[in-house]
Amino acid sequence: MAGKINFELEFILQTSPKVLNNALFTPSGLADWFCDDVNVKEDIYSFDWDGYIEEARLLSNKPGHHIRWQWIEDEEEGYDTHFGFKFQTDPLTNAVILTVSGSADEGEENEAKALWEQHINDLKRLIGA
Repeated sequence: MAGKINFELEFILQTSPKVLNNALFTPSGLADWFCDDVNVKEDIYSFDWDGYIEEARLLSNKPGHHIRWQWIEDEEEGYDTHFGFKFQTDPLTNAVILTVSGSADEGEENEAKALWEQHINDLKRLIGA
């Protein structure tokens, strides 16, 4: 059985933490750039991409700092994976440093990273960063 590889990507954004907080921590904010729609029931988030729905369990949520989920499929298969976001403001530049964490099947890391980069480009366009 092939394994999963965890990774992190960092992005520097010229935006306010308040704007970023809304885009990352609310279902409507996520639906503006990450997927088409997000529905939440208790700790399960259903992410919809043009009718293709993936579910993830919320693992940790601290607005203004980080949010982290695990895909239900990975959870059921026993993988120690998660995806999510954390951010902090650089005290010297006031830029926001966004760290994206994700995972991919072995050998598919580059494709997964490229997909996240596209998502973050969509986020940057949305928030004007």
